[in-house]
Amino acid sequence: MLLQIFLLLIISLIYFLYFYNDKISQSYWKRRGVKFHNSNFLGVFGKFFFGKRPMFEILSDIYKEHRNEPAVGLSGSFNPALYVIDSTNIQHVLQQDFQSFNHRGFEINDGDLLADNILFMNGNRWKLMRQNMTSLFTSAKLKNMYYILDKSAVDFIAYLNKYPEKLNVNNFELMSQFCSVAIGASVFGVTSESVFESPILNTTKILFKDSFKTNIKFTIVNISPWLGKILGLKLFGEFEDFFIGAIKQIIRHREQENVEKHDFADKAVSLQKKGTMKDRDTGLELEPTDELLAAQAFFFFNAGVEPSAAGIYAVLFELGRNPKHLQQVHEEIDASYKKHNGKFTYEAVMEMKHLENVLSEALRLHPPVGFLTRRCVRDTVLPVGNIPIEKETNILTPIFDIHYNPEVYPNPTVFDPDRFANDTTLVNSSLYMPFGKGNRLCIGNRFARLQIKSGLIHILRHYTVESKVLGDKITYKKAQVQLRPNNLDIKLIPRTVN
Repeated sequence: MLLQIFLLLIISLIYFLYFYNDKISQSYWKRRGVKFHNSNFLGVFGKFFFGKRPMFEILSDIYKEHRNEPAVGLSGSFNPALYVIDSTNIQHVLQQDFQSFNHRGFEINDGDLLADNILFMNGNRWKLMRQNMTSLFTSAKLKNMYYILDKSAVDFIAYLNKYPEKLNVNNFELMSQFCSVAIGASVFGVTSESVFESPILNTTKILFKDSFKTNIKFTIVNISPWLGKILGLKLFGEFEDFFIGAIKQIIRHREQENVEKHDFADKAVSLQKKGTMKDRDTGLELEPTDELLAAQAFFFFNAGVEPSAAGIYAVLFELGRNPKHLQQVHEEIDASYKKHNGKFTYEAVMEMKHLENVLSEALRLHPPVGFLTRRCVRDTVLPVGNIPIEKETNILTPIFDIHYNPEVYPNPTVFDPDRFANDTTLVNSSLYMPFGKGNRLCIGNRFARLQIKSGLIHILRHYTVESKVLGDKITYKKAQVQLRPNNLDIKLIPRTVN
């Protein structure tokens, strides 16, 4: 039914969007002295929906074509849309003028329970929720939580030993399985059994599978939020029963158990004991209901599985074709194993400086997402080009192309972890953004890096790696914001260790 309604509306809107809205958009940006990108049918979002390429590649073409412009106007959206290209303007949008650009760019419908999380929340509700969730990711909390990630990685190696036939069949899916059970254990707690016996695994396989239906929903949300409201779209409605039911069950169990395990369930119990969350500045109040906390748990799955799996995959790929750095990482891991008496503690992970640099460089070359979205919430001006931005303007900013900009990263296509060792400010720079940037930087980015490293340490303790590109260059699967290579050959080969 949803598909039929969408197709009918799309046919009705073709004339407006292509022949009329394009003219309006072009005139709108011309009056503001902004270059307009003449796109085709339904603009960049239509090109993505009806084409075969990932969205970031479509935007990358625009970035290259208009490289010397401060920003470029886009068509295909009911609200004005701007692709910001100049680095200073990008920093302005993501950091300096956060008050004008604090909106993520998505509007969710009332009753879309799992979408009511800090990824999609906006305004004061987002601020209040983030304030109450931030303490889950402090250094002290991550240290206490590390045992969960370490157990997940130990169980992962045992899983590979038990099912060796799964190795090298689809290693990205294998890394996703590890991240699924690791984040599942971090949300729902661990038991003495292997985390790979968890039912979470099958659910996340469905969750992260791209589908025509998912692409329809996100295209509607990007082109016309009001249309999404009319249709009553629920982005993740099919997962509500599972996640909300699971969170209710674990919270009630943890309340009776009264044992601290340093996971998300602990945080959920703590928030409910404290009662109503209040914003002192605005008086806004939020009740930490089971449904609201389930939405936050769902966010951690969204943010903690695919991006982390992509990070592990990127590191393995780059190490597999850079033997020098692979050897250095092997030596670092083996030395740490001996130093810490056969254990990988939180302190041991933090000591591995070359692994940290390798991860930073791999995430530069292969960021989990290719661009960021924002929406302007008040009239403002971009400094370079003196571009006036009206409230409700949709903003897109590049990640992939900034990471490959030779003015920012000399020899950008070269895998060089030492660039982060020689310049420790790079990983915190305003133009390094594998997990976003500014106040809306992914709240779990430190957890994600720790999860990636915990998996890599155990994998590379037991395996070496060989990799290559199948073809002339890396190609990517069609995806909304993600970068998902589809022609990398990565092989894990057992190694003999003492």
